[in-house]
Amino acid sequence: MKLYHGTNKPFTEIELSKSQVGKDFGCGFYLSANEAQARELAEFKTNLLGGTPTILTYEFDEEKLHDGSLSFQSFDSYTREWADFIFANRNNRQRENIHTFDIVYGPIANDKVGVQIRNVLENNIDMETFLERLHYMKGITFQYFFATQKAINSLRLI
Repeated sequence: MKLYHGTNKPFTEIELSKSQVGKDFGCGFYLSANEAQARELAEFKTNLLGGTPTILTYEFDEEKLHDGSLSFQSFDSYTREWADFIFANRNNRQRENIHTFDIVYGPIANDKVGVQIRNVLENNIDMETFLERLHYMKGITFQYFFATQKAINSLRLI
């Protein structure tokens, strides 16, 4: 399968040490199976930080998700399990991930989701209301998260 990474400057080596804390699935490398989604992110990053919108394309053998060579977690929709995972990762301020998965797949907690997450954290709404509100949002987008060097080594830049 092809996976895409949108950025504001090209690079050839993935350096996990450059990833930021407090992200949806932790510190790691985020990709999309949707090239248009990656392009939107590249344009957003460029508008925010300068540079040039760049799409990096990788080949990944998806059999590795099922053959036991990589630990894999998948969230197919906005669920309580997904929300708990997002909350835990976004509140983790350490570089060390709070989970042991090599790869995680699931919905992106975009800006609209982020507002709802903040509402839960500030006790303005409960978790059931949070999940209910997510169902009324248009367009669920997904991401792949590569957390370990072992996972990164399974990507081939094309």
